[in-house]
Amino acid sequence: MMRAVSSSGERSGIELIGVDVGGTKVLGVRVRVRDGSSAPEVLDTVELPSVAHGSEVLDVIVAAVQALADGASGAAGVGLGLAGFVDPSGVVRVAPNAAGLVDLDVALTVAERLGLDCVADNDANCVAVACHAALGPRVTDLVAVTLGTGIGGGIVVGGELVRGRRGWAGEPGHVVVDPDGPRCPCGQRGCWERYASGSALSASIRRAVDSGALDRAEVPTDTASDLLAAASRGVSAAEAVLGDFAAWVALGLAGLVALLDPDVVAVGGGVTAAGDGLLDAVRGQLVLRHGVVVGEDPPELVLAPGGPAAGAIGAAVLAGRRLGLLRVGA
Repeated sequence: MMRAVSSSGERSGIELIGVDVGGTKVLGVRVRVRDGSSAPEVLDTVELPSVAHGSEVLDVIVAAVQALADGASGAAGVGLGLAGFVDPSGVVRVAPNAAGLVDLDVALTVAERLGLDCVADNDANCVAVACHAALGPRVTDLVAVTLGTGIGGGIVVGGELVRGRRGWAGEPGHVVVDPDGPRCPCGQRGCWERYASGSALSASIRRAVDSGALDRAEVPTDTASDLLAAASRGVSAAEAVLGDFAAWVALGLAGLVALLDPDVVAVGGGVTAAGDGLLDAVRGQLVLRHGVVVGEDPPELVLAPGGPAAGAIGAAVLAGRRLGLLRVGA
C-alpha cells in the first residue's frame, strides 16, 4: 500500500525527488535543498513493496515518482538509487538481491514516462552522498555501509564519490569472509552479507527461536529493534545473537577502516531503525577484536543521517548535482 506523508513550510530552494529501489521495498522522498545547506528537508515520502519482475519493477518506480511529483510545486529532477552493480550510464548490470533490475534503463524509462530529468546510481553510493551532504565540509573521507537485504557500500575520498573503472566500487557485501560459508545469491560462498546484513540478522533470530534458545514472546519479530529490546532486558540468548551479529559487522568494518582510513563510517539500511544500540554493540566488537586496526583515534561510527530514508535523500541530492542544479558541497 502506498503511504504519503506531507509537511508544510515555505516552498523555497530546489525541490528534487529521490527513490531508493531495494530488494523488498521502494522508498521515495521529495526534498527541498538549498544550495550550500547541509540538511535537505524531506517534504513528502512514499513507500511501496518491491516486486521481482522487470516490467513490474519499472511500474512501481514510476508510480512512486508520480505520487511524489503530483504533490510538488515543480520537481527539478529525479535521482534513483538502485540495488546492485550500476555502470556509469546508470544501468544495473548485476543485482544479486534485485534481479528484476538487471539491464533495465530505469532512469530513461522514468524520464520518458513522466517528462522529468532523471539519473541513477547504486543505492549505497546514494547513502554516501547523503552522509557527505549532511556531515558537511569537516568530513572529506567517509565510508557508508548499508545493512539491508544485502550489504552495500559507498566511498567518498577527498569529497568525491569513488566509482571505479566499471562504476562498481564500494561493494563490500561480496567480499568473502568464509570460503566455506553459505552460498550467496551472487554465486560465491561466504560473502560478508551472508553474516552481517539485515536479512542475515533476521535469519539468526529465526534459528534461535526454532532451536528453542530464544522465546518468541521475548522477540516478537525478526528485527534488530526487538532483538535489542530483549538484549537490554538481559535476555541472554538475545545478547548472544546480538553479539555474534555485531562481531560480523565489526569484522567487515575493520577491513574497510584498514583499507581506507576514513574520517567517518556511516551505517545505513533497514537495521538502522534500531537506533544507536546496534552501533554501540558494533563499537564494542571493534575495540575488542580489532583494536590494532581502529587504533587510539578510530573513525567516527554514526548512523546514516536520514536513517532508512538516507538512500532516497542521497539520490535526490545526487540528481541535483549531476543535473548541475547543486554544487558538490550542497
